[in-house]
Amino acid sequence: MIVFIVYVKNQEKSKEFYNEVLQTEPFLDVVGITEYRLDNEVSLGIMPEDAIYRLLEGKISHPSEINGKPKCEIYIYVKDPDSCYQRLINSGGVALSEGKIRDWGDYVCYGYDLDGNILAFAKRD
Repeated sequence: MIVFIVYVKNQEKSKEFYNEVLQTEPFLDVVGITEYRLDNEVSLGIMPEDAIYRLLEGKISHPSEINGKPKCEIYIYVKDPDSCYQRLINSGGVALSEGKIRDWGDYVCYGYDLDGNILAFAKRD
């Protein structure tokens, strides 16, 4: 199992956002981490910025210092990228690029989540 974790300002707000965008409920939701299964081997976790800062005993820069700037890209293959993209916008995310065939052959839409992380919704024909 691979778990990708992004740091978020507000775990509850981000959980509501991802519930809507991914159209699923988390399989783990406790104080400090919420996780969504993306497939059998991969999940996405959302962790409060303060939690990772405390966990690593302040040995990292606080993630809030770069809020609003892309920290990662989450590239998710879905059946209907345009629907995911529209849900992202409707849930408070920011539209970056509408769906189109990219140079590598995938049809992809891009947007920001509530914390400035880039979400890409893709499909292959």
